[in-house]
Amino acid sequence: MINIGNDWDVIVGGEQSKPYYKALRQFLKSEYANHTIYPPAEDIFSALKCTSYADAKIVILGQDPYINPGEAHGMAFSVKPGAKVPPSLKNIFKELKDDLWCEIPGGNGYLMPWAEQGVLLLNTVLTVRAGISKSHGGKGWEHFTDHIIKSLNERERPLVFMLWGRAAQEKMSMIDARRHKVLIATHPSPLARGGFFGCKHFSQANAFLVENGDEPIDWQL
Repeated sequence: MINIGNDWDVIVGGEQSKPYYKALRQFLKSEYANHTIYPPAEDIFSALKCTSYADAKIVILGQDPYINPGEAHGMAFSVKPGAKVPPSLKNIFKELKDDLWCEIPGGNGYLMPWAEQGVLLLNTVLTVRAGISKSHGGKGWEHFTDHIIKSLNERERPLVFMLWGRAAQEKMSMIDARRHKVLIATHPSPLARGGFFGCKHFSQANAFLVENGDEPIDWQL
């Protein structure tokens, strides 16, 4: 059962009665019973638990969780305290330094301070089998995160959507760019073909927040 503990419960609660979610739940039961799956089951909805619907200012949309041990904890691009910083996150920190002169945090990839300020760190797919990227794609999570994006789009208070990579950009048609700020870049993974460095999404996002009467995000960890 979905149990977020904040206003997301009302927004996503109805999804669990739909056929796609029932099928997804059965799939996940089998996967967790027979394979190593990331993140741990209790962390699947961490992004929603840490950043409520009402408090969200920015949505950073990624692909699916990290596939290596001790990294994924339910928040896109973030890793658990003490975990080695993955290449994608290193590139995010490099762009932050170039864009806003943020110092690159030494060995710290835990992005909770961002989430606590209203940055929803959401993947399009919320689980993955260890070592196999995209292994839980097409199993139902995309419908669930479609519902999240559509719900955020309907919110009166404007948001910033950072869509990184093709999987994230497939959600673009669900967002009204006349009301919200939509920023597009390639995925920050070193495997992606350019287009992330120099995007200046962080400064653009903060400028939009200020223009709309919101506090900017302190991106420095």
